[in-house]
Amino acid sequence: MKRLAQTIRLRPEHREEYLRLHSAVWPGVEAALHRANIHNFSIFLHGDVLFGYLEYTGEDFEADIAILEADPETQEWWKLTDPCQEPWPDRGDSRQWTELTEIWHLGPPAEADRP
Repeated sequence: MKRLAQTIRLRPEHREEYLRLHSAVWPGVEAALHRANIHNFSIFLHGDVLFGYLEYTGEDFEADIAILEADPETQEWWKLTDPCQEPWPDRGDSRQWTELTEIWHLGPPAEADRP
């Protein structure tokens, strides 16, 4: 499993629209994410900064992301959400969000540590 964390800024003038959209994410978008082997996807908000976390369980991340990016309903969703976001200048080659480097992870407890 691959864990990814990403960040992007939320444009203050689009805050309410972005929150409204994410209060009821389209089922087709959620299905496309699952088809791309993306699970446990959460977006958090602090001020005007969005933080996303997801887990990828597939075998070929680039191929699965290409499938997601080709999904027509996801493309329509992004037409609504992208204008609400302001990418960080250092996002590199990513489409919108800047991927963060994982520096530490606490996994589940070992069997010997469980009560």
